[in-house]
Amino acid sequence: MIGGGQLARMTHQAAIPLGQSLRVLAESDSDPAALVARDVELGKHTDLDALRAFAKSCDVLTFDHEHVPQEHLRALVADGVRVHPGPDALQHAQDKLVMRERLGALGLPVPPFREVTDAADVLKFGAEHGWPCVLKAQRGGYDGRGVWMLNTPQSAQRVVPELLAAGTPLMVEQCVPMRRELSALVARSPFGQGAAWPLVETVQREGICVEVLAPAPDTGALGEQAQELALRIAAELGVVGLLAVELFETADGLVINELAMRPHNSGHWTIEGARTSQFEQHLRAVLDYPLGATDLVAPAVVMANVLGAADAPEMGPDERLHHLFARYPDAHVHLYGKAERPGRKIGHVTLLGERMDQVRERARLAAHWLSHGVWLDGYDIHGGQR
Repeated sequence: MIGGGQLARMTHQAAIPLGQSLRVLAESDSDPAALVARDVELGKHTDLDALRAFAKSCDVLTFDHEHVPQEHLRALVADGVRVHPGPDALQHAQDKLVMRERLGALGLPVPPFREVTDAADVLKFGAEHGWPCVLKAQRGGYDGRGVWMLNTPQSAQRVVPELLAAGTPLMVEQCVPMRRELSALVARSPFGQGAAWPLVETVQREGICVEVLAPAPDTGALGEQAQELALRIAAELGVVGLLAVELFETADGLVINELAMRPHNSGHWTIEGARTSQFEQHLRAVLDYPLGATDLVAPAVVMANVLGAADAPEMGPDERLHHLFARYPDAHVHLYGKAERPGRKIGHVTLLGERMDQVRERARLAAHWLSHGVWLDGYDIHGGQR
């Protein structure tokens, strides 16, 4: 796996019961996966020589991010390396404009969009489709980065020239009036077997996912529609491995927001909440094993991200974990071995139960405690009322 972040760390955990050894190309020996995996090589994903040397002893090459340059991926394929997902598929997760053009040509629901070469492109687009509109970097953005909300023509005239002058390729799209955000997670094998988990709702704050609700409440027919849409995209693009399709629910139905071709934050709940986790399924897919069952194991599953607090907690992470388990012995915690910084994803917690409202509240409280070392609901650290 190229990349040593938390996705590689959790994929390493999933590889062990399959009898597999996950090799990791990490940039630092302090990367989350490098802290736990035995077979780690240090190198940059932008260095073709490092990629070639790493690939020599791998059966198949896959990723915990989408940032390996296309020319490097194609060079590896030309060398005979099995790369999953391949560059033809992966380019649709690397470049938002390429993705929008391809999905639009397939007749799939995408918002109106346009490539931006100067501020006039945005001014014309805003006049046609209304303000505000959304300016995006074509490549490299995530967790709210690389996205700018333009509320007026004046903001476009100020922001666009600066970004273009800095060499940022841009596109603009309509600001979709959405009811909520959803995610459809599927897997596909090299010979076309597909599997889909139930549709989930993702809750965002300042561009960062803070909660995932599985299954998404009150979806009706949208659940099956989203699964079919994601499986069709995986087949049309030739994806091998995981595909996450981030969606907007609107008054007129589903609209595609983003694609990711790797294990995804919206699928972390599957580790404890589904028959087969997204990490095991990704390995099954890229190794061409039959795919696993995707049923939920409880009526309600909630994953809440643990984000670094603005002010450093008085307690260390181990002490916070101790008190959390004293209150919620059924909580499933994953800490990534990252240094705590404000807003940084340092882990997640998953809880399961019968009622979504109750499980969601418990997950929210647990994640806040792990972030801040403070209970939100009046309990002291020993679990008693203040």
